[in-house]
Order: sequence, then structure tokens, then C-alpha cells
Amino acid sequence: MAESPAITTMPAAEPAEEGVSLWQDAWHRLARNRMAIGSAIVLAIMMILSFGAPLIAKQKYDEQNLQLGAVPPNAKYWLGTDYLGRDQFTRLLYGGRVSITVGLVATAVSLVIGVLYGAIAGYLGGKADTVMMRIVDALYSLPLALMVILLMVFAKDMGTNWEQFLLQKFEWKTRLGEYWNLILIFAAIGAVEWLTMARIVRAQVQALRKQEFIEAAFALGLRKRRIILRHLLPNVLGPVVVYSTLTVPAVMLLEAFLSFLGLGVQPPMSSWGLMINDGAQAMEEHPWLLIAPGTALAMTLFCLNFLGDGLRDALDVRASKD
Repeated sequence: MAESPAITTMPAAEPAEEGVSLWQDAWHRLARNRMAIGSAIVLAIMMILSFGAPLIAKQKYDEQNLQLGAVPPNAKYWLGTDYLGRDQFTRLLYGGRVSITVGLVATAVSLVIGVLYGAIAGYLGGKADTVMMRIVDALYSLPLALMVILLMVFAKDMGTNWEQFLLQKFEWKTRLGEYWNLILIFAAIGAVEWLTMARIVRAQVQALRKQEFIEAAFALGLRKRRIILRHLLPNVLGPVVVYSTLTVPAVMLLEAFLSFLGLGVQPPMSSWGLMINDGAQAMEEHPWLLIAPGTALAMTLFCLNFLGDGLRDALDVRASKD
């Protein structure tokens, strides 16, 4: 009787090792950067204090006490008071809310314009790309800070005029005049800060448009808008995120410069740039008026730059291969 062949059992396959995505790998590298994580924590604390100012501050930012005058820091007024008797700690919190909001919103405006413009130019290529980028080069040749200043000067009274028009025509009572300068800062700074973002996105899109997955999407007959929005833009988020963190401090510094010249946020509203302007005029007699807002602005700018450098290193694909 013939023996049946022995049945050999195959060894059980080892479970496949779960892969790590680019964003997970970037987060692990970022978590090891103590300077970037520390900067993110400091920024989070400053944002919580600034946007929670109505709950933290015991006074209003425009509450005056002329009899008190400028008082140095003490147990009651932690950062002292200004020449109008206004609490500096309260104004610092409210000023931080304005400065940080300007930095974030104006950066978002420049982000939307620059990303879309650069993605379209990089994907279309040819004459369209040449014309679009020559426009960018022409705008680069203009002094952008001077353009913002001129725009602020010419449009400074537009908010009040529109408010009077709405009141006379429709009997609408608005606060447009009070917030017009702030709205104008969002639009003006965002409209001139998108040029570098457009160049960065264009270069990234030009490197991606010849990849296999883009050619496959084009072969399937997908629309150009869908290819740009669903396939190209998600793959350029790394450089966009890094440059955005570096744009926020530049925008905040420009807003402080405008407020220092008297073209930014108008009293009784407060911003760090406006407080620095007030403190610079009385720095010899009342130095605390300059030290507090200057320190807050410098700390925020340093933290944003450290966080941007950390994100740049974390999202560097070449670093992940080392």
C-alpha cells in the first residue's frame, strides 16, 4: 500500500508592519524639537490670555482714570498704567487679541490668493504661466510697505463716510467707522503678502504636474479644477504650512509698524504696535509703557519663527531618510 505524501504546513505569515504616514512621521520629529514645542506652548498660552481678555481683565481697555495718571507696576496694576490712567495689563491682553487676529486673518487672505494663483500658474504652464508670473515680478518691484501705507492713507475716512451714508439713507446704526481700519489692515496686508506664497506653490505644482498620479487623473478626463483642488493642492500643504508660520510674524510686524505711524488700529482700540508707539513717546519718564508691549511682541515673533523652523525640519522628506 502506497504511503500518502506528507502534508507540509506553511509557516504562518508574519503580520505586516503598519506603515507611518508623512504627517505622522513629521509629528514625531516635531515632538522631539523642544524649542518648537516650547514655542507652540507659549503661543497657545498667549492666545488663550488674549482671546480670553474679557474674562481675565477686571477693567475695560478704554476705561480711564485721569486722576491716577501714569503709575509704575504695583500689586494692583501689574504692568502699571498709562498717562490716561488705563490699566496696561488689560490693554496688553486686548492689544494681543487685535495683533494676533491681524496676523492670522491677513495671512489667511494671502494664503488663499497665493495658493490659488500659484497652483493655476504652475499647472497651466506655457504662456499663461509666463504672463501670470511676470505680473508677480512687476508687483515685486514695487515697495509693498509703501503701497499699504498709501492705501491706508487714502481709505482712512471711507469707513466713516460709509457709516454716515447708511445712517442717512437707510437709518442703519453701525460701528463700521470704528472697525474700518482693522478691516482695511486685513485686506491691505493680505493683498500684498501673497507674492512669495504664489512662487512657492507654483514651483511645487510644476514638480508634481508630471507625476504619474497627475497624468492618470488627466487621462481619466478629470477637470482641471478638480485636479488642482483634489490632487495638487493637498500635496503642497507641507511648504504652505511652513511658510504660513513665517508669514504671521511678518504680518504682525507690519501691523505694528502701521500702528506706530498712526495708520493702523485707532484709539480707543488697542494693539501692541499702538502701545509701542505710545510707550516710545514717554520711554524716558515711563519706561514700563514700552517694555511690556515690546516684550510681548518680540516673544510672539520669536516663538512663531522657532515654530516655523521646527515645522520646516519636521516636514523635510530628506530628513526622514537620515
